[in-house]
Amino acid sequence: MSSDRYGTDVLATDWRAPKRGRATEAPAELGAVVEEVTTDWCGEIVAVDRDLHTLTLEDRRGKRRTFPLGPGFLLEGRPVILVAPPRGGAPAAPTRTASGSIAVAGAKARVARASRIFVEGRHDAELVEKVWGDDLRIEGVVVEYLGGVDDLADHLRDFKPGPERKVGVLVDHLVRGSKESRIADAIAKSPAGRDVLIVGHPFIDIWAAVKPERLGLQKWPDVPRSIEWKKGVCQQLGWPHRDQADIARAWKHILGKVSSYNDLDPALLGRVEELIDFVTA
Repeated sequence: MSSDRYGTDVLATDWRAPKRGRATEAPAELGAVVEEVTTDWCGEIVAVDRDLHTLTLEDRRGKRRTFPLGPGFLLEGRPVILVAPPRGGAPAAPTRTASGSIAVAGAKARVARASRIFVEGRHDAELVEKVWGDDLRIEGVVVEYLGGVDDLADHLRDFKPGPERKVGVLVDHLVRGSKESRIADAIAKSPAGRDVLIVGHPFIDIWAAVKPERLGLQKWPDVPRSIEWKKGVCQQLGWPHRDQADIARAWKHILGKVSSYNDLDPALLGRVEELIDFVTA
């Protein structure tokens, strides 16, 4: 038997086809994340204008840019020709979770891992749950509320971290020279340190991690050091602030303005995702 020393006929296939495949039509569904190939702009589709034949993309920093519908986009790495979605009908299932991860339709929560994430502050824990809750359930990661960083060493002593029982900790306002940073440094140098990752956000309070424009503000109010920050914010914004119930209502109002990672400062996003990566590695 003779063999074909030159292989198959290159003209027998579509030799001109691009490596990623040929572009196919796809509806420009709100919530889908696409990349515009000529500018490398990647973002979530937040608006589609049928009359102007355009779509608007919003990136992770909350910046928006408008492009014409049509060819020149990548959806999940494949070239597509984006067209306006059909009118009417049932809304499409979300393609992304609130954290920006790819949504897994019908996914069930995974059995909880031994590893945990501790979050200092009740409001902090509620915010993490709202934005990253779907991701954490799929990964099987439980978030535990930590009353204060002063209690962290006791929690770790009871938990007994190890290679299969890692602990990620999110701490409020972790800045150099603070009491929180000294506690974090001491734990990092302890025998359990290699199985514990402590990170902090730069905000004086987790409220400030929410973009102020989501509340119609240009920036969060400046509060004198002599006044408790949350009460000072409520006072300057004209919100009730007499007792803890007023503060709780103010937080519920702020939390209600958060629907996805786009509503949060990137300085918080990176820290939470770092913790998730650490405990799931």
